Amino acid sequence: MALLPILRYPDPRLHKKAAPISIVDASIRQLAADMAETMYAAPGIGLAATQVDRHIRLIIIDVTENKSKLQAFINPEIINKSGGCDGEEGCLSVPGIYETVNRAETITIKALDLDGNPFELTAEGLLAVCIQHEIDHLNGKVFVNYLSRLKQQRIKDKLLKQARETL
Repeated sequence: MALLPILRYPDPRLHKKAAPISIVDASIRQLAADMAETMYAAPGIGLAATQVDRHIRLIIIDVTENKSKLQAFINPEIINKSGGCDGEEGCLSVPGIYETVNRAETITIKALDLDGNPFELTAEGLLAVCIQHEIDHLNGKVFVNYLSRLKQQRIKDKLLKQARETL
């Protein structure tokens, strides 16, 4: 397994739409394993392939405290959503920034697992929010896109300043 570099906002590659995965093979399973290692090391609870500059429809999530329930979703698609909730979100591609975003409270998705088998899952709470957040990445959207233009500009300026200071 390998740690992968995570793209940082405002990198334009974060806005690229991911392509569907046609064949679930060993390379997809290896990418998922590398993404999991990267996510746990960051640390985070979700990661989309887009964030590691692979523009395919793969997300991994583990919302457990003890990192015991890693879930992979290939070609995830939300087929139903209900309710609404406001919650504070952060992102490995937008380090140190947390803002309130409105999401559906309950969702049902269909996806493939790492063996290529189709499944459906109904999720609520943190898992539902995380799935929606990661699917947004696959669609070229970062959570800051839900914020006002002023907040987006402030976040962009702050992260660009941090990047200059680390050089």
